Amino acid sequence: MSDFNWTCPHCERAVTISDERLSSETHTLYIENAIGRRTLHTLYIVCPNPQCKKFTLTVALHESQSTPHGMERLVKKLQEWSLIPPSASKHFPDYVPQAIREDYGEACLIRDLSPKASATLSRRCLQGILRDFWKVKPGRLVDEIEQVKDKIDPITWDAIEAVRKLGNIGAHMEKDINVIVDVDPEEATLLIGLVETLLKEWYVAREERKARMTAVIAAAAKKTP
Repeated sequence: MSDFNWTCPHCERAVTISDERLSSETHTLYIENAIGRRTLHTLYIVCPNPQCKKFTLTVALHESQSTPHGMERLVKKLQEWSLIPPSASKHFPDYVPQAIREDYGEACLIRDLSPKASATLSRRCLQGILRDFWKVKPGRLVDEIEQVKDKIDPITWDAIEAVRKLGNIGAHMEKDINVIVDVDPEEATLLIGLVETLLKEWYVAREERKARMTAVIAAAAKKTP
């Protein structure tokens, strides 16, 4: 396998993965059964970042066929699971409210298993962010979104609006955020992506700016006679 670019889900660093950072095995079900021949493929990837060196473990189930040379050919990937870490959720610092971080983490964890439950948690995240960060007046989610229109940059507003108008998600933005809506995995993924973007652009950016300004003030204080 040739080297490839990869972002470690643990340290979130962009790295290059070579063969020595990989370990994979296959296990084929040869026993005759009602479903057919299946092969399980496991893959470990170890992060080359010296400050991380954690590994990921994914497992994929394939439809497979035997070849004339006694090898197993993977025909079609049927299902894939991320075992370590259990989801693709990103780490956010403690200054993001715990309730929001927990709902976000669970939304990522069950995205593939139950997109509709994942979307419900993401909608609750969005409402929690609006109420905590922007101190909007509590009400329907669609009305709370409208309250920040003049406070945020146009591209962020366009992104929120795009997701708000998306299929079943948009159809239920005016209802109780805890109402379960029937969404597909792609919609659930887009909603998670919106939550991640808002957490980075609002909470993380605010704290980073605060740290920079504090450093400037401290440096200036040292120069003051």
